[in-house]
Amino acid sequence: LSMIQKVIGSLSLLDGAKSFLDTLRDQAQVIILSDTFQEFAYPLIKKMDMPTLFCHNLIVENDHIVSYRLRQKDQKRHAVEALQSLHFKVFAAGDSYNDTGMLLAADKGAFFCAPDSVATQFPELPTTYSYEELLNEFHNFQETL
Repeated sequence: LSMIQKVIGSLSLLDGAKSFLDTLRDQAQVIILSDTFQEFAYPLIKKMDMPTLFCHNLIVENDHIVSYRLRQKDQKRHAVEALQSLHFKVFAAGDSYNDTGMLLAADKGAFFCAPDSVATQFPELPTTYSYEELLNEFHNFQETL
């Protein structure tokens, strides 16, 4: 695990990702919902100043991955629905098919740099290709609140 984390830690964030996240966190609460594992994400999450991350966990013994523990099936959608049950309004963004349950459950969902093969299957979801476009979708959502 430590070798994998070292490699992941050597990766850079996408250009503009940190600035986008900082801007968004200045305007709203941010939770990152991911299908990755906490232990893999940690090196990158540190580079983003530790936003809240809901994901899965690895089971590690003596620095070796021996298994994994999934939070629950379709956990992104369940997280959105749980937040809504607490009367939060939820804006969600995602980039692939595994995000569609979350995007459709959210009060407003949008794709971010999704492949055309996915985005065309869900024409009801706007597709954005830059952080500026995504932030505009978020601002449009805020205006409806």
